[in-house]
Amino acid sequence: MVNAPARWFSRPAARAWTCPPAPPDVPAFHRTLPGYAPTPLVELPPLAAELGVERVFVKDESSRLGLPAFKILGASWGIYRALCDKYRLSDVPLSRLRAELGPVRLITATDGNHGRAVAAMARLLDLAADVYVPYGVHPAAMAAIKAEGAALTEVAGPYDEAVRVAADVAAADPSALLVQDTAWPGYERVPQWIVEGYSTLFTEIDEQVAAAGAAPVGMVAVPVGVGSLAQAAVTHYRSGSSKPTILAVEPDAAPCILASLHQDKPLTVGTGPTTMAGLNCATPSTLAWPVLRSGLDAAVAVTDTDAAQAAQDLSALGVSSGPCGAASLAGTRTALTQRPAAHINTIVLLNTEGQAANPSLP
Repeated sequence: MVNAPARWFSRPAARAWTCPPAPPDVPAFHRTLPGYAPTPLVELPPLAAELGVERVFVKDESSRLGLPAFKILGASWGIYRALCDKYRLSDVPLSRLRAELGPVRLITATDGNHGRAVAAMARLLDLAADVYVPYGVHPAAMAAIKAEGAALTEVAGPYDEAVRVAADVAAADPSALLVQDTAWPGYERVPQWIVEGYSTLFTEIDEQVAAAGAAPVGMVAVPVGVGSLAQAAVTHYRSGSSKPTILAVEPDAAPCILASLHQDKPLTVGTGPTTMAGLNCATPSTLAWPVLRSGLDAAVAVTDTDAAQAAQDLSALGVSSGPCGAASLAGTRTALTQRPAAHINTIVLLNTEGQAANPSLP
């Protein structure tokens, strides 16, 4: 375990790295989910003026398929693919999937939003779900998970410990299916499907930026926990013709990607309390790390105060944002003090959660 690193990292060579794209059938799957619609891409001219660029957009995930965060995109695709794999099914519509399944119980660990998304998919498919949460998750976030019908267990330790407990419980139950959004050696297929599920968010951004008549995206700011959403961002933008700057933003209380980039190897960091609960992760996903090491342009750590101010500023502009979602604006502000936005016309900030996802916002 290492101490917190410097709050800034950049790798100019990342722009030249390339990789294969996400599967093209993911957005079509999401369109089959009840209530699917693209989330808004909100233009905020006052932020463009502040940051010194032509246009700033916020991809607003504060209401995605009835939940206050983006996580359902990964959970839905990951669960669908994992269930089809477990029961050797192919091309089964989601509406008929439950009839093809034997006894199964979904198990996961979460800081909040992923667990609620897994619970919501379990409810949709009429399956049981057990969700494990680490110490410090807000009571309202736990209540929201229970309201989806899942059983919830608090773990007296940090996120990594909750993941370990969930994995041990799943391994002891033949009917269990572990649906975890971080990877480790020997557990990588389901996390990879979850990452693929996030690709719909970036496909929507491409279509919405083009429809707005904006210049191609020059910078994307991504809040980061274990790195899965950032992995999806890098995969999307390093597999096509668009080559924006991709900025990872973490809490200074849990900068595992930033520390790993500084040391050029995956590290576990000591973590502390933070209002950015969904980003309070000590260890990078083993799937995300190689992609981020090669294709991520920059990383920055922000304080709870930075995130709170950014959330208040977004709220004043009509965007509901919790501390994790507002981290993208806080990180962009910090990053542009390190490297001004020369040659960047369009910035996209990922608002990954609304205020309802994290009631601890001051």
